Amino acid sequence: MRALSFFVAVFINLITFSCGAIEVFDTNLEAQALKNIRQLTTPMMGFEKAGEAYFSPDGSTIIFQAVPKGQQHYQIYTMNLEERIPRMVSTGRGACTCAYFRPDGEKIIFASSHDDPFLNDSGYSLAPTGYQRQGGNYAWQFTPYMNIYEADPDGSNLIALTTGPFYHAECAYSSDGSHIVFASNVNGNMNLYTMQSDGSDVQPVTDTALGYNGGPFFSPDNARIVFRADYDKPDYLQVYLINSDGTNLCKLTHNDGVNWAPYWHPNGKVIAFTTSLHGHAHYEIYLLNIETGMTSRLTHNSSFDGLPVFDNSGSRIMWTSKRGPDNTSQIFIADFIMPQELY
Repeated sequence: MRALSFFVAVFINLITFSCGAIEVFDTNLEAQALKNIRQLTTPMMGFEKAGEAYFSPDGSTIIFQAVPKGQQHYQIYTMNLEERIPRMVSTGRGACTCAYFRPDGEKIIFASSHDDPFLNDSGYSLAPTGYQRQGGNYAWQFTPYMNIYEADPDGSNLIALTTGPFYHAECAYSSDGSHIVFASNVNGNMNLYTMQSDGSDVQPVTDTALGYNGGPFFSPDNARIVFRADYDKPDYLQVYLINSDGTNLCKLTHNDGVNWAPYWHPNGKVIAFTTSLHGHAHYEIYLLNIETGMTSRLTHNSSFDGLPVFDNSGSRIMWTSKRGPDNTSQIFIADFIMPQELY
């Protein structure tokens, strides 16, 4: 942090926030903020691609989604970071996404369409789940019969927390494990909801008739939820903050790119998010202090970096990247040092 480049910031763009206006600086911080970068998953593990990984509460294990070799759809895996042996914990049927550890480490949740009654029908084609880029356009695919399931960390004792032909996914626990926040189109449009961790007492957080609301995460104190939405322009996402009861909506980014996958640092003041600010074929990870409005670019890569998450100590960060030698989406991890200007 004492390097001269830390203090000599290069102005690259101006982002307007609904809660104020700030300047965004490229401070060339990858070497200072990310230490000991290493790749966790590879095609040699039997994956076409892998990504969207989250830490277990003790930081020893990760849970993630990966497409098995020769297949098209994600399944859910866990992997101990010392053993480096991936283990499938989903059923292997249908499509999966959005896995997460309960804060006590005793349960996991993930979204799966393995109970889709049409899976065995000849000619039935299951669309890819989630965000898809098609040429210069962006679209979200919402797999039908995608429901949220709870299981033991090894995948046993599987229980459905949601049911029906709709898309219920993008789920995460509150820090005390009592609630789950998720996205669903059960009422016709994709909105955010919370429920008790047993699937009861479903409550709406957003209630928009048009557009997409998704990718929610509770703040460390559970008072607020950070998420992505395309209120301004279809499929062009911005990052928003809202109270857990649905009040006090605040827009955090406002630019011509796609801004998504926000995730809280455990200090409750900083989020990491993914942006196409540098081009729609070039995603990078940025950090934002939601109290001061200061933003710092974290990754500097010519391909894809996104879906950042922190461990509970805030000392490690994990993300999905194509920076590896085979240019496939894989999971990377690094030791993390918070940039000084974000304190």
